[in-house]
Amino acid sequence: MIDRVENPGQILINNAKTFGRLIRERFEKDPRFYLFSPDETTSNRLTEVYDVEKRAWNLGIESFDLPESESGRIVELLSENALFAAMVGHLSNGEQAMMTSYEAFFSIVLPQILQQIKFYKQMNAVSWRRPWPATNLLSTSMCWRQDHNGFSHQSPAVISALLDVPSGLTNCLFPVDDSAIEATFDFMLKSANVVNFTTFDKNDTPRWIDSNHARFLFDNGGASIYQFASDPDPEIILTAAGDVATREMLRAREIIKRDLPECRLRFVGINSLTYGAIGTADRKLSQATFSDYFTDSLPVLASFHGYPETLKTILGNYADRNRLEVRGFLEEGTTTTPLEMLALNHNSRFDLAATIARKLNRPDLAEKYLKVLDDNRTHAHSFGVDKIELN
Repeated sequence: MIDRVENPGQILINNAKTFGRLIRERFEKDPRFYLFSPDETTSNRLTEVYDVEKRAWNLGIESFDLPESESGRIVELLSENALFAAMVGHLSNGEQAMMTSYEAFFSIVLPQILQQIKFYKQMNAVSWRRPWPATNLLSTSMCWRQDHNGFSHQSPAVISALLDVPSGLTNCLFPVDDSAIEATFDFMLKSANVVNFTTFDKNDTPRWIDSNHARFLFDNGGASIYQFASDPDPEIILTAAGDVATREMLRAREIIKRDLPECRLRFVGINSLTYGAIGTADRKLSQATFSDYFTDSLPVLASFHGYPETLKTILGNYADRNRLEVRGFLEEGTTTTPLEMLALNHNSRFDLAATIARKLNRPDLAEKYLKVLDDNRTHAHSFGVDKIELN
């Protein structure tokens, strides 16, 4: 529980480790809770779960093994298809479970996810059928950080696919920090007959909001104005969905504010998306609230975790598309540094700051910011690390 954030963006925390702590606590409270993972519990930094639970295993145990037992409730198997099927079997008993995997590999089970959505839809049409717990999927090792894996591990395609399903039974969740992770975890466990796909970085991330703000996002349509990053009577609306995307947009705001302190910007954080709307399937952002946050006329610059057209389509249901400029993953990348990965897709803080500068008729500042990226690219290619550390 985070009651207050004194200096937003200054404290670094780890979202994946926060999830690991919450899953550990769930194991302690619920003797029927299971975690399914394709041999990635440790690499996804959920290791704290091993403090209270063992990995399912029925062969010999070596001294170097993780805690293992025939009755273990951490099920690891290097087959996403088998794991998803096993999880659905567990859900069919009315018991809670979660599955975690690298972001790109959830595409392997996309047909199974779609069949699960169809099953939920049919369940809702049968009065005597009791609800099932939600299908809760934790997506890590994302496209924006590929220090070791490279292009094969980069794909936010499942997000686009789930947001295209007109069932009203999918939620794509983008918690920005540990406060938001806690609210997201609570939402996932309380959900029924729905697929929740939660995406988060497993590296250290700034803390931006407190627990009350995080709960507000779920209760009021999945978006809110970040007052600490907003000016009265704004000239441009900034927005983002995703922890890395939010970090980059808010850092871009800081960059432009140092050079143009008089410019007026508003930041709107997006916590969740569903079919055709901001928010969740049962609590979508209204047109009136969208207009209150985004105005009816100002230009909107957005940074998105996934493919830009996916978010632009949703924003276009609320606003004239000519107002909208959305940055996101463009299928550009390799095994490279964090800033260079963002720059390859024109979604780094300096790319965003340059875009804001152009919108404010300051091409000189835009050129200055893009020169920083050129210098970093040379440094990254020469030394294998960024010249500027992202935080």
